[in-house]
Amino acid sequence: MKIAMLARNPNLYSHKRLVEAAESSDHTINIFNTTRCYMNITSHRPELRYEGGKIEGYDAVIPRIGASITFYGLAVLRQLEMMGVWPLNESVAIGRSRDKLRSLQLLARDGIGLPVTGFANSAKYADDVIAIAGGAPVVIKLLEGTQGIGVVLGETHNSAKSVMEAFSGVNVNILVQEFIKEADGVDIRCLVVGEKVVAAMRRQGAKGDFRSNLHRGGSAQAVKITPEERLTAVRSARAMGLNVCGVDLLRSNHGPVVMEVNSSPGLEGVEAATGIDVAGRIIEFIEKAARPNRTKTRGRG
Repeated sequence: MKIAMLARNPNLYSHKRLVEAAESSDHTINIFNTTRCYMNITSHRPELRYEGGKIEGYDAVIPRIGASITFYGLAVLRQLEMMGVWPLNESVAIGRSRDKLRSLQLLARDGIGLPVTGFANSAKYADDVIAIAGGAPVVIKLLEGTQGIGVVLGETHNSAKSVMEAFSGVNVNILVQEFIKEADGVDIRCLVVGEKVVAAMRRQGAKGDFRSNLHRGGSAQAVKITPEERLTAVRSARAMGLNVCGVDLLRSNHGPVVMEVNSSPGLEGVEAATGIDVAGRIIEFIEKAARPNRTKTRGRG
């Protein structure tokens, strides 16, 4: 099988592991810097080009599109979809997961447990939005934030309102969410591959930090998840339309709640914590699922 990967940094752990797993199964895999790809948008003959040549003859594509280039990365992926290349995650599904507001709305539509969330266009509704989220303390999130950046804990009503007013002043969209105090700075990252949770780790935030991101100094260890948590993770992936994703859960007093669904989850933390060959599981799924012109949306999203 001939596999393309869209990624800007071939030296990242996740990308090297996927290459190793593909090559160990006798597949050919090539990494293309997403921002160096360009398109010939022609009726019936779509082309994707790279440094003067055509990208063609690939059976599958692994999109590892950085959050900062989501718009262009999805355009490149759509072009491959229109060329009949099977994507590990489809452009429409990635687009859903990258839009925090839309992803929460889709999860809520499917009845999946979430922190109570408020959203408004103006800070003049701050008092009501904070009340919707259960009152202070509340978590305030930038819609475009990643890896714990742009996430603030408003410990009092006045401090939360001040943060909302500050973000509103620079025309930034934010969500206000219920603070799950009983989680105590701990979340669970479930790696879903082909509607199965193949690995799960418990992430603990750095001392004094309510965020559990490993990039923020958190730590991780393997964890045994409950059947309800497993089902929640699988249903979340299904709601987004993602074949592979990381689903971040909190253990609340009323069951698991989903914080985020990540369409390009890092593999280093979860493989180190669990000892599971997640990259190999992903390649095995590609082997079973990849077929020409099998993309559900064919770039129509």
